[in-house]
Amino acid sequence: MLWQRGLNGRLKPFELTQPQFAILAVCGWMTRNGQNVTQRDVVDFLGMDRMHVSQIATRLERDGLIERSASKADQRSKRVTLTPLGRERLARAVPVVEAYDREFFAARKAR
Repeated sequence: MLWQRGLNGRLKPFELTQPQFAILAVCGWMTRNGQNVTQRDVVDFLGMDRMHVSQIATRLERDGLIERSASKADQRSKRVTLTPLGRERLARAVPVVEAYDREFFAARKAR
């Protein structure tokens, strides 16, 4: 919880929480080569609760960071993609998250 609380503080200027960042990062990584990614793929990768991811994705969609559309293969499945704003926000947040992780875990290792 200490790590998540600290990371949330670092993500606040980007108007993101740690779970929101995780979903954006996974969407960005999984779609980096043009692959189709479903919300279920994100759930499976993160190991998060399906409903929790759905609620967060709804918020990210409302904020213009992701788009969700019905999958062509299965109408019940939602395809997830980053918007240009989502890609830009993620690109700005990643270095901050990486720096925080290095700092946080180095301090733990030094103990």
